[in-house]
Amino acid sequence: QVRLVESGGGSAQAGGSLRLSCVGTYSSACMGWFRQAPGKEREGVASINSLGTTTVADSVKGRFTISKDNAKNTLYLQMNNLKPEDTSIYYCAARAYGLCTPMREDDFHYWGQGTQVTVSS
Repeated sequence: QVRLVESGGGSAQAGGSLRLSCVGTYSSACMGWFRQAPGKEREGVASINSLGTTTVADSVKGRFTISKDNAKNTLYLQMNNLKPEDTSIYYCAARAYGLCTPMREDDFHYWGQGTQVTVSS
């Protein structure tokens, strides 16, 4: 059973930075970060496949970077120039097979418990 554990969430001022970590990656076809704000649907933020190819959502392009350290079994999301609209619960997810894009929630097989990110103006 795959277990994913996120950390690194918290509070930040607009324009600030946070780095999320997800321990427990494995030899998956794709790892990704999703987020869900109150009253909104869960959305894909960024993904990285087994070859290291990354994709990021337009809403965070140029501000967020996804990466992974296979030796540490850790997935990262570096978030810079944070905005209040980035406030959400962020989830790490993995899919055992298939392509990273499009990032559809139902295509991911394993999920972390989520970590809260709150950005104040």
